[in-house]
Amino acid sequence: MEGEGVLSSGLSMAELGQRIRSGRRARGLTVERLSALSGISRSMVSEVERGAKTPTVLVLDRLATALGTSIARLLDEPAHAAMRVLRLEEQRVLRDPSGWERRVLSPVLPDVEFEFMRTTIGPGVDAGEFAPHAPGSREYLAVERGRLRLTINGRPYELGAGDSAYYPGDCRHAFANDGAVDCVYYLAMELGGAGEHNPWKESPDA
Repeated sequence: MEGEGVLSSGLSMAELGQRIRSGRRARGLTVERLSALSGISRSMVSEVERGAKTPTVLVLDRLATALGTSIARLLDEPAHAAMRVLRLEEQRVLRDPSGWERRVLSPVLPDVEFEFMRTTIGPGVDAGEFAPHAPGSREYLAVERGRLRLTINGRPYELGAGDSAYYPGDCRHAFANDGAVDCVYYLAMELGGAGEHNPWKESPDA
């Protein structure tokens, strides 16, 4: 679960680390407790918070899940306007060194835990298994092109272009492309247990 990754979101590693640290402190969590909740080693959590190491997308997702939030909220400030257009160059993009990319298409909204994303997985690439989100979470998926192996709690489902699926987000879910061409799919995620979220500003030590 530990390793170098590529964060291509326009956010510096120092800023990302500060947001994770502030989120942890706002929830009254120690580094040790965040490590236990996320399954990420204490040393890795500490290095990410200091901006000393770039997390893989899976590591970042596990940290966000342990904090009860989404990757999108860690990467962006909430939008306060009633209408928001996200131009292509404004969208947050995360690229994992294993050969896949996640593009966040939805803005971050105050007190709303929802994420809409477009993922591209290269041929023969396994994006790995994501940890269960909070109880009541929901995910909706649609394949645009290629083939996707979606695994829910250890059970695989083969999806092709035009296929769609729904599954509870509070289960183990994994994504892989066993085909010979890129797989592109869209995923909408609604997190359960969404509460009031503090701005990503430095807060006093908890």
